[in-house]
Amino acid sequence: MNRFRDALGFLAIAAILLLISVLLILAVGSDVTKAFSSFLRGIFGSFYGFSEVLVRATPLILAGLGVAVGFRTGFVNIGAEGQIYLGAIAITVLGLAAPGLPPVLMVGLAILLGFVFGGIWSVVPGILKARFGISEVINTIMLNYIALNLVGVLVRTWLKDPSYPYPMSPMLPAAASYPELLSPTRLHAGFLVALAAAVAVYVLVFRTPTGFEMRAVGLNSRACHCAGIPVYKNIVLSAFISGGLAGIAGVGEIAGLHHRLIEGISPGYGYIAIIVSLLGQNHPLGVVVAALGVSALHVGSLSMQRAAGVPTSIASIIMGTLVVLILARKSLFGSTVKLVREN
Repeated sequence: MNRFRDALGFLAIAAILLLISVLLILAVGSDVTKAFSSFLRGIFGSFYGFSEVLVRATPLILAGLGVAVGFRTGFVNIGAEGQIYLGAIAITVLGLAAPGLPPVLMVGLAILLGFVFGGIWSVVPGILKARFGISEVINTIMLNYIALNLVGVLVRTWLKDPSYPYPMSPMLPAAASYPELLSPTRLHAGFLVALAAAVAVYVLVFRTPTGFEMRAVGLNSRACHCAGIPVYKNIVLSAFISGGLAGIAGVGEIAGLHHRLIEGISPGYGYIAIIVSLLGQNHPLGVVVAALGVSALHVGSLSMQRAAGVPTSIASIIMGTLVVLILARKSLFGSTVKLVREN
């Protein structure tokens, strides 16, 4: 019966989203058939379009994994956006300070530094939560603004390219770039890094004693404290890992796409990662699937806008509605199934 209820719930969600999509497309005066066909063509109609889904999914997988690790331990990380920027700062500083490093060493150190920079940025609210009981939600949100404006200061002062009038760093050396996977598309090796991170997170969270403790703390920290499980240590550790994974996402945006530090390197990936984590039910495999789905929604919506004149903001409405329906699925559709059984 549980499987039947879940299947019915997901079918109902799909039907509701389809209905809302049709109504929104009609509301903006576009042709429904043309809109949906252009949506699918944008994703599957060309090799480049499909590769863009993977490119956009890469930072969402990494940041979504970070958010999921935090959620599993009861650390509500809303600061992945700022942690992405800290990872971008890390690879920029490394590339400009040591341009002569060989590519393998440069990329490896960049990933490590991005993990450390993002992790430290997240540990601050983690310590405040574990030690003093201060809400990590407020702290991580405020740290986002600090990180974004820190990048703004750096690209106008110490890291500014003196040969260019706009606020941005110099181009990083070629050694600080991820290898291309499918030229001439933008797909880079960061996607493989994201998949490897998903495997590593799965092993850590579900196959190690540390992961068991982290999940137990997330379920009931007081019971863990009584049982002798170190609550403080696990919250801080999960905060560090959570921010570190988001930091690697920032490294990938520089090493794989921009190759220099600029403002606005993340179009809200850190916030979308929260949605990805929720849709993926905080499971690494679910996060990967959700990231690919959200990325496909964005790529397809851009194609709809070009071909059918449908605003891309509709994709955001659909994504927000999806999250609400997923969160309310058991309450809404569970009671529906119960009513059907009673009748």
